Amino acid sequence: MASFKKYRADSKFKLSQVDPGESPFLDGNEADQLAEIDTLAVELDDMQNLLHAEGRRKVLLVLQGMDTSGKDGTVRWVFSRTSPLGVRVTAFKVPSDDERAHDYLWRCHAVVPRGGEIAVWNRSHYEDVLVPVVEGWIDKAETQRRYAQINDFERLLVETGTVVVKCMLHIDKDTQRERLQARIDTPGKQWKFNVGDLEVRTKWNAYQQAYDKALRATSTDHAPWYVIPANNKRHRNLMIARLLMKILRQMKLKAPPADPALKGMLIK
Repeated sequence: MASFKKYRADSKFKLSQVDPGESPFLDGNEADQLAEIDTLAVELDDMQNLLHAEGRRKVLLVLQGMDTSGKDGTVRWVFSRTSPLGVRVTAFKVPSDDERAHDYLWRCHAVVPRGGEIAVWNRSHYEDVLVPVVEGWIDKAETQRRYAQINDFERLLVETGTVVVKCMLHIDKDTQRERLQARIDTPGKQWKFNVGDLEVRTKWNAYQQAYDKALRATSTDHAPWYVIPANNKRHRNLMIARLLMKILRQMKLKAPPADPALKGMLIK
């Protein structure tokens, strides 16, 4: 059985330690793998119901990765059987004028999960220690301040009942090229293609270095990072589904105790 230990980042972690093409969590043939993803999706729905019934704790799943790493696909597959009433997805785009007028964490506070809810962030506050670093908009001192602020922000969430799960979807440059080309070549997928993605692609190595530093600085005991080998889409989905279920089971969620006043009640 594959272990998550290797994929949990720490202060000495290097992204090069993880081969984005490996798939240790895949067992059996494709049909078996798809069946397990579906089974986990159903179980995840059951767990979300218990989380909602309990009504106190919350879960935040952070998905980060280079363009085409599969953040949308992860949401589509892992939460395919989960009620939309209990899962809220937020996609972080380029900050609006209103968001720029506030501190960079302001828009994150507005969409943290409520009691009993699973929130999924497609990109996140980590954009603010990736893009500005690569583009040279902030210096090393400001970058370090932001790492510390992010760690404090996540500690606040954890101390007020949120379980934070952070996944970096790790693909290689060739896989990104293939996926971008597929978007161009497929009329039904061309809407996904953004010419600006090509400019970002020229800075691949700089982004890998920025991720390396951010993972080491912000993978904490209260909110660790997991690096997900994501060249294989089924592996990505299965690994994240297993990780989420592992964490939800560890929460030992329980429905509220039965109300004695309802015992024997009959509806006429």
